Amino acid sequence: QVRLVESGGGLVQAGGSLRLSCAASGFVFVSKAMAWYRQAPGKQREVVAGITGGGSTNYADSVKGRFTISRDNAKRTVYLQMNSLKPEDTAVYYCGVDYIGRNYWGQGTQVTVSS
Repeated sequence: QVRLVESGGGLVQAGGSLRLSCAASGFVFVSKAMAWYRQAPGKQREVVAGITGGGSTNYADSVKGRFTISRDNAKRTVYLQMNSLKPEDTAVYYCGVDYIGRNYWGQGTQVTVSS
């Protein structure tokens, strides 16, 4: 079955950096587009960044130039490098995959940015 496990969240001061990881299993990872999402308290989940199986990337305007998504197909892992963090980046971060017409997410990892 599809399983996604995020890690790497924590508490960081504004301007700091974090690197999130998402370990995937249960599907053919190398061919699937992956994405990072986040959900702040009282807000809807939003997509932050995506990466195709071939490595093409796209980003939400709010994180362009600060966040970088990447993947290691041998490790079946997708990463989100977050630099120049802002308090408004505070949220639970999830990785996700669309597999056979259904969206899957992990349990999420909390990122808190203090001002």
